[in-house]
Amino acid sequence: MTAVKIRYFAGARAAAGVADEDLLLDASEPTVALVVSTIGERHGDKLGKVLAASSFLLDGVAVRDTSVRVPAGSQLDVLPPFAGG
Repeated sequence: MTAVKIRYFAGARAAAGVADEDLLLDASEPTVALVVSTIGERHGDKLGKVLAASSFLLDGVAVRDTSVRVPAGSQLDVLPPFAGG
């Protein structure tokens, strides 16, 4: 089992309905892709659409390759695209 802390920002927070949550996965060292698909399934299509356009930070480091392994106790931040200027 692997425990991961998920933090949602801006539109991801609105779509998930929570600011953060603890996720417990059966996999011993899941990938970012598995974590993202799990939270998408948990929260439904609204969050799924946001996740498709989001970027992610794993323990404060930008993730470009979602096959990266997520060690137990990690924190994954979900950052949707931000508008502004």
